[in-house]
Amino acid sequence: MTNNPKQNRIDYVEFPATSAAVLREGKRFYGEVFGWSFQDWGDEYADTKDSGVASGIASNPSHRPAMPLVVLYSAELETTRERVIKAGGTISHDIVSFPGGRRFHYIDPAGNQLAVWSDK
Repeated sequence: MTNNPKQNRIDYVEFPATSAAVLREGKRFYGEVFGWSFQDWGDEYADTKDSGVASGIASNPSHRPAMPLVVLYSAELETTRERVIKAGGTISHDIVSFPGGRRFHYIDPAGNQLAVWSDK
């Protein structure tokens, strides 16, 4: 195990947007209502910069979540993946790389989809 204070903690929430236009509208809405600012990563993804818990809005249909997605952190991604399977979870999207790290999605025994990411 690691001494990283983020290890095994909720680290991120990802919100879906059905298009780049809807993503822009979401950014406008959250900026106007809550004063949030954003870091854009192209036209299809934006991270919030000051929303409390780190979060982002995704519009790319190939990887946007169907519903808000809670993302946990693990410095040991493959080990955590195996622990999810051993405990009865189902891998719904296997490990993929993205700018800044890697992640996988799983469904817990209650039917909730979550993700785990690592910067390693």
